[in-house]
Amino acid sequence: TRGYAAAITAASATIGPIIPPSIPMVLYALVSNTSIGALFLGGIVPGLFMGAVLMGMNWFISHRRDFGTEEAVPLVELPALTFRAFPALLMPAILLYGIYGGVTTPTEAAAVAAFYALILAAAFYRALTLRNLYHILVDSARSSAAVGIVIGGALILNFIVASENIPGLMANALVDLDIHPLVFLLSVNVLILLLGCVLDATTLILVIIPLFLPACRELGIDLVHFGVVAVVNCMIGLITPPYGILLFVINAVTKIPLAEIIREVIPFLVVLILALLTLILFPGITLFLPRLLGYPG
Repeated sequence: TRGYAAAITAASATIGPIIPPSIPMVLYALVSNTSIGALFLGGIVPGLFMGAVLMGMNWFISHRRDFGTEEAVPLVELPALTFRAFPALLMPAILLYGIYGGVTTPTEAAAVAAFYALILAAAFYRALTLRNLYHILVDSARSSAAVGIVIGGALILNFIVASENIPGLMANALVDLDIHPLVFLLSVNVLILLLGCVLDATTLILVIIPLFLPACRELGIDLVHFGVVAVVNCMIGLITPPYGILLFVINAVTKIPLAEIIREVIPFLVVLILALLTLILFPGITLFLPRLLGYPG
């Protein structure tokens, strides 16, 4: 059904900023002074885990509703399809090599990827005209301006928070309460999940999450684990009714009624929250790859 198609599109879009390269992870690294490489590595397994639970729910609902299936692609057609897709599939490899190989910073890697995509669209796939390029640049400028305004406002609020020593006061209050780290993590994630219904992920990462970082240090919570869990939580907030931003984006693009999308997205939201709870309870899922490659956390 159209509502189900829209819902699974919105739910699966939450995985994109978890598996590297990830702009929310970069923003979190900036406010927490945490290793971007460790955060990127920490997001791989949770991202795959989120994909697995979404596929499991999709399989369950599809069989329960007896959805039809498409015919399998014949093996003889795979080489031609792979050849056509190969240049586009190189983009993640270029990004990851640039960042992890020390050739580029994450920002420079994004610029290289954008230029590479421009060349592919214009020369290889023949999908770009001058008129399309103009609209792309205008849309990009608008998006960048919107993000810039949010970041500017967030930095002002961050200055006020820092000058009033609010993080220190919160950290001292939490330590005085002798709160258990797990209780703290669960409480913070419930708060982020609720705020994610009404706030953009960028605002949450730049304004709200830094308030809890001193308390995390005091309680011995690994900042890479906390960062990955917090970013996952922010992404889930994008599909949380009534004001999940992704729900409105899908509604605007497809013209499918919002109520129809929300009704269908609930099962996917439930399994994503269960996945988030699993990541909170078992830090090893997040820290496995970073520790494997030398992270001391």
